[in-house]
Amino acid sequence: MAVLLEDIVKSVETWLKLIKKPQPYVDPNLDPVLLVPGIAGSILTAVDDQNGKEERVWVRIVGADYKFRTKLWSRFDPSTGKSVSLDPNTTIKVPDGRYGLQAIDVLDPDMIIGRECVGYFHDMIVEMIKWGFQEGKTLFGFGYDFRQSNRLQETMDRLAAKLESVYNASGGKKINIISHSMGGLLVKCFMGLHSDIFQKYVKNWIAIAAPFRGAPGYIASTFLNGMSFVDGWEQNFFISKWSMHQLLIECPSIYELMACPHFHWQHTPFLEIWREKEGCDGIPHTILESYRPRDCIDIFKEALSVNSVDYDGENIPLPFNLEILKLVKKTRKVLSHAKVPSGVKFYNIYGINLETPHSVCYGSEETPVTNIHDLRFFQPKYVCVDGDGTVPTESAKADGLHAEARVAVPGEHRGILCEPHVFRILKQWLRAGDPDPFYNPINDYVILPTAFEMESHREKGLQVTSLKEEWEIISKDEDDPDDVASRKSVLSSISVSQEGNKQSLRSEVHATVVVHPQNEGKQHVELNAISVSID
Repeated sequence: MAVLLEDIVKSVETWLKLIKKPQPYVDPNLDPVLLVPGIAGSILTAVDDQNGKEERVWVRIVGADYKFRTKLWSRFDPSTGKSVSLDPNTTIKVPDGRYGLQAIDVLDPDMIIGRECVGYFHDMIVEMIKWGFQEGKTLFGFGYDFRQSNRLQETMDRLAAKLESVYNASGGKKINIISHSMGGLLVKCFMGLHSDIFQKYVKNWIAIAAPFRGAPGYIASTFLNGMSFVDGWEQNFFISKWSMHQLLIECPSIYELMACPHFHWQHTPFLEIWREKEGCDGIPHTILESYRPRDCIDIFKEALSVNSVDYDGENIPLPFNLEILKLVKKTRKVLSHAKVPSGVKFYNIYGINLETPHSVCYGSEETPVTNIHDLRFFQPKYVCVDGDGTVPTESAKADGLHAEARVAVPGEHRGILCEPHVFRILKQWLRAGDPDPFYNPINDYVILPTAFEMESHREKGLQVTSLKEEWEIISKDEDDPDDVASRKSVLSSISVSQEGNKQSLRSEVHATVVVHPQNEGKQHVELNAISVSID
């Protein structure tokens, strides 16, 4: 019996192996797409220089904080412009599997429960494959060491090589770059430094949620308190804010995300501190001090002057890094001079409708800050503006480039990469499938003309013209069927008249507009109009 059962199992296994999986639809006419992530959006592996062993250090759940501190903590080297690991035997690399997509898809492939918190471009990759894109032919990724400056020569060289390889792999077709967040600064730096290469290989660049003028409130509090990339229960199994803080203090990329001091902000971002100071009368007074972006540097210097880490038995000072600040000034100059080359089209998608940190305040009138070194232990309070929760709308819109379109999408900074609205816009701009000539990416609905009739005749000195036109408006909002059934049609009327003179006719127009709500986000619109001109 056991032998027969084993034979059956083997037969079933063989049969399953012979079953061919349905092949995904592939559109050979699509232009290639290169996905470029933002900060913390690439898998990083630590390579042991002595034995060549590799292990993922970002992102991971098991032993995350320990591996992060021992392998990824870094020091900035002014002579090379790079941040290098404190462990002298460790080199940080970015995996390049699946044509670069492995590093930017799911950042911890081992995670099963709560996997959505470590997914980056995953949903977009899945969606684009449905549209007919194919990995290695028309779909590629570019992961990079996000600790480094966005204009690090090593990264620029890798991106140049990537563009050439994608161009060749797709049969000489120009590339659509889709960048997210800080990836937009990296692409803009490359465009400014290597305009000729950009023009040769790139067709369109679509920036999503890019902090073109910085992320003021978010980055100011990062320097003083650290940063968390996940919320909720996942924080208990992830990198602590303190461990992340000690890494970011030595990362040029974070300094390049500071509020641009030369930008004419509609609302200036401030660092505010309630401080207790002794007055002329010797009595302590509580005052609120406010610092503009360029003035915050002195506060960061003082607050972080005693910051340090213990690594391998050694105490290493990690103050606010003025050498990195020098590098950032040159980066800002590159960004400010970058222009879109002729023949390349630029598009900007940015997030709205979420409260986004803009100014940050420490202490209170009742609990003032008595020692600037203690700022690290105060919880920041934010003054918020509209944005995606991380990047203010004002910063994301101010790309300083000639744009074909700028579209606002309600959504959270990272979650915007999963937004169906964004998918519909990308599908239209990439001309994937059958592009809908009536689609409006800004309002995210389609207006389809369904009927048009016009008659005109003249009788007894009157010119009479009648018009009937109908449209179908199709939005992507899901309606409650019961709610739709209870809605009534809306009727509106319009009348316009014009007095005549010797050179012109007196005329009147009367029109009615009827809107009939329907299911599945549809509305039927009827326009009936009649025009009468008197000779």
